[in-house]
Formats: sequence, structure tokens, C-alpha cells
Amino acid sequence: MKKAGIVILLVGLVMTLYTGFTYMTKEKVVDLGALEITRDKEHVVNWQPYVGIAIMAIGAGVLLLGRKGSAGKSQASI
Repeated sequence: MKKAGIVILLVGLVMTLYTGFTYMTKEKVVDLGALEITRDKEHVVNWQPYVGIAIMAIGAGVLLLGRKGSAGKSQASI
């Protein structure tokens, strides 16, 4: 659980620092047989920095409150 908590914490940190990204797709404008005209269309994905902060809090919770190991579990079954 410690590794998962650290990964979630780091994802939240990155999402807090980078609040979005842009990607491009090709959109067909005209298609007349052999003649095809396309254009690049820009798409923007944004989120609030609060989302990254919330994910960091979840990661910290998983890191701090996660199971320490399965040693206690194997003792109880004996």
C-alpha cells in the first residue's frame, strides 16, 4: 500500500503543477474522391488545481493509513 500511496501522491503533485494539456486531431473538411482536405483541430483539457490537491490528500491518506504488512494477518490464522 505504501507504493500505491506514493504513486497517488505524485500524480496529485503533477496535476497540481500542470493544470491541463492540449492535443491535436485531424478533422476532414472536404472529401471529393481523390481530393481530401483536412485541418488540425486543437483540443484543450483543463482541471482546477484543487483536483490535484485532493488527489494528493487521498495519496497521503493511503500512505499513512494503509496496511503496514500482512504479518499480523498470518499470526491470527495460526
